Amino acid sequence: MEPLTENHPVNGPVVYGFLRLVRVSAARKAALAASLAAYCRNHELQLSGLFTDRDVSSGPDSAAFTGLLDVLALPDVYGVISPAMSHLGPKAIAAERGRRIEAAGSRLLLVRGPRPAHPPVSRGGPVRRRSPGSTRVLDAES
Repeated sequence: MEPLTENHPVNGPVVYGFLRLVRVSAARKAALAASLAAYCRNHELQLSGLFTDRDVSSGPDSAAFTGLLDVLALPDVYGVISPAMSHLGPKAIAAERGRRIEAAGSRLLLVRGPRPAHPPVSRGGPVRRRSPGSTRVLDAES
């Protein structure tokens, strides 16, 4: 089944990007911004702007985050897109910012979801899982 938007031109839900870039190169910033744009294209979202926090010492009320909260108050804004939770700041600040995004009535979308806290362990040692895209190669005798 093809997506409905393949047949009808519609605007996707409006999202704003948020990056925390402390001491990163211009190339890294461009790559992260491009990854957000690609994610939005693939998920039929409209990336309407990008907020960048560059202050290492900023708490939850940095200028970039305050600006983000301001645009979340606009009508028809769906949410915030970020590469990972770490882009919202250190754990305590990220958790507070996540709560504030949700309190604004918006969704927080992460390109990379949270990692599991601990790998699963079985009696015989760690459980190895394949990535969803891996293919099992069978012996010629199989």
